[in-house]
Amino acid sequence: MPLPRFLILILAVILAAALTIWAASNIGVPLLILGLAALTAAVIVHFAMREQG
Repeated sequence: MPLPRFLILILAVILAAALTIWAASNIGVPLLILGLAALTAAVIVHFAMREQG
């Protein structure tokens, strides 16, 4: 993968994370709940990928 495309992907991930945190804080979701939701999603994805491979 060329370096510029890689850097654009990193930038897109950082912007998506910032947008998610900003939107959650604007509607009043505590950061603890947002973090627990992200951790739960990561665990689900981890176990789903583990069964396939």
